Amino acid sequence: MPTVLKKEPVAVNVFVTHEELTIDLNDGRSIVIPLAWYPRLVHATPQERSNWQLLGNGYAIEWPDLDEHIGIEGLLAGRRSGESKKSLERWLASRR
Repeated sequence: MPTVLKKEPVAVNVFVTHEELTIDLNDGRSIVIPLAWYPRLVHATPQERSNWQLLGNGYAIEWPDLDEHIGIEGLLAGRRSGESKKSLERWLASRR
């Protein structure tokens, strides 16, 4: 039987270190994800990592300086970045 949520979990706060991405959810949980799952965040400066914003009512997080968008549903499902190696290499080259 599928689980039915009374309230969809959304992000309310974000913390990024050089090793982890921590998201506080509106239901009281916090999820911690290895930063290695999101290469653009790995290659970002601390200032770029701290420049995030919640999209909508917290259904996703955006880092405008990095063109990175991460959905809460994907995080809860355990999905890593889907960016291809070639795309990441182009992005890294554009930063030089």
